[in-house]
Amino acid sequence: MHRVDINARDLRILDPLLSYPSTILGRERAIVLNLEVLLRDPSDENVIPVVEELRRRLAPSSSAQHDGKDNLSGQHDAEAAEEDESPFEFRALEVTLEAICSFLDARTTELETNAYPALDDLTSKISSHNLDKVRKLKSGMTRLTARVQKVRDELEQLLDDDDDMADLYLSRKLAGASSPVSGSGGPNWFPASPTIGSKISRASRASAATIHGNENDVEELEMLLEAYFMQIDGTLNKLTTLREYIDDTEDYINIQLDNHRNQLIQLELFLSSGTVCLSLYSLVAGVFGMNIPYTWNDGHGYVFKWVVIVSGLFCAFMFVTIVAYARHKGLVGS
Repeated sequence: MHRVDINARDLRILDPLLSYPSTILGRERAIVLNLEVLLRDPSDENVIPVVEELRRRLAPSSSAQHDGKDNLSGQHDAEAAEEDESPFEFRALEVTLEAICSFLDARTTELETNAYPALDDLTSKISSHNLDKVRKLKSGMTRLTARVQKVRDELEQLLDDDDDMADLYLSRKLAGASSPVSGSGGPNWFPASPTIGSKISRASRASAATIHGNENDVEELEMLLEAYFMQIDGTLNKLTTLREYIDDTEDYINIQLDNHRNQLIQLELFLSSGTVCLSLYSLVAGVFGMNIPYTWNDGHGYVFKWVVIVSGLFCAFMFVTIVAYARHKGLVGS
C-alpha cells in the first residue's frame, strides 16, 4: 500500500464479500480495477493464463536488461521494445481487459450452446423437466447479463470522461513528477522490480514530449478502451439476442397453451350442451314415468313410442342449434 500509494478504501472495492460496482480508478502510482472477474491468486487455474500473458507481453525489456551476455538476443529484445511504445500500465491493463472480456464471452458462448437446444426441446415438447431446465438457464443468463452490463457501463463511463482516462497515465505522471528534479532520476518506487522499472523508464522517455505538450491527450488509451468496449458490447448483444429468443419461445408456448385452453373450453361447451339436452329428455321421461293414473293412458300404448321419438328429436335439434349458434358467433372452431 505504501509502495503504490493507495489506501485501504481502494483495496476494499476488490473484496468479493462486499457489494461494490465495477470500477476502474486511476491513482498516482497504481490502477485499481474491479470488473466482476477478480484475479487474486496467481496459482489459480483461471489466473495462470493471465499471468503467462503478462509475462509474454512484458518479457522483451526484462530480457534485454538481464540477458546482457547474449548480444544478438539483447539486440532483438531492444528492437522489440522500441517498436512497442505503449506504457507498461497500458499493456498490463490490456491483458486484464482481454482476460475479463474473454472470460465473459466464453461464459456467454457456453450459455448459448446450452440454451438454444433446451429452448428447441421445450418448443417441441412442453414438460416439467424442460421447463425447469429453461428456468435455470434463464436465471444464469440474467446474472451473466448483469455482469456484462456492469463492465460495459464502466468502460462507457470511462470513455466519456477524458480526465478519468488521463488519470490512468501512470508513466506520464511519474515522468512529470521526476523531470523537474533531475534528468537521471529513475523511478524509485519499484526498486525490486527491474521489469516494471525498465518499462516505466522507457514509457517515460517516450511520453516526455507529450507531457509538456498536452497532458489531456488520451487518444492511445481511448483506442484501447474502445476496442474492448466493442468486444464487451458484442457479448451483451449476444445475450440480448438470446433473451429475445427466450421471450419469443415463451410467447410461442403461451400461444400453444392458450390454444389448448380454447380446445378444452370448446369441449366443455359441447359437454354442457349435451348435458342440458339430456336433462330435458330425462325430465320428459320422469314426468311420464310417475305412478299417477291417467285416463288417456288406458288403451293408448302407441303414445309411449311417439313421446320417446319426439323428445329425442327435439333434444337433438336443440343440441345442433346450440352448436350452430356457437359456431356462428365464433365461440368454437369450424
